[in-house]
Amino acid sequence: MFRMEMPSDAPVSNSVRAPALDAIDARIVQLLTADGRMTNAELAARLGVAPSTAHTRLRALIDRGVITGFHASVDERKLGAGLQAIIGVTLRPSGRRESIVEFADRVRVLPPVIQVFFLGGDDDFLLHIAVADSSEMREFVLEHLSAQSSVASTRTSIVFDYHRNSVAASFH
Repeated sequence: MFRMEMPSDAPVSNSVRAPALDAIDARIVQLLTADGRMTNAELAARLGVAPSTAHTRLRALIDRGVITGFHASVDERKLGAGLQAIIGVTLRPSGRRESIVEFADRVRVLPPVIQVFFLGGDDDFLLHIAVADSSEMREFVLEHLSAQSSVASTRTSIVFDYHRNSVAASFH
């Protein structure tokens, strides 16, 4: 793998440098992204390495922050929340910093909210929510979004179907 060394007097970037992954580490990430419940023995067999090697490599990926957790995929329909939507939210321009933090803190704890995205662009936030039906969707938008004085507008798009390749970690 080619790695460019920066001169000591080069400006320091604030961006997060991606950790270098060799072929085994990259394959571990790929396998566990597809099946996070895979046992260490299964992982070792798929990699063609000893179980102790697989365990050590996995532990190192966790310690380095490459793998940040293991998650359950939930069928919201089985929980009575079969209607999903992506809601674009634009905040009012006044008091932006405070309203951004307040809005995010307020909506991320609401039970229908699956994901919250803070964006640059036309919308300030995208919310992925799951509710039982259209009346619950309407109630969510009116009670939890439009009722907030910091919210200028919302735009709701119903989700018909989706495919998730992986679960991304939070930027915090």
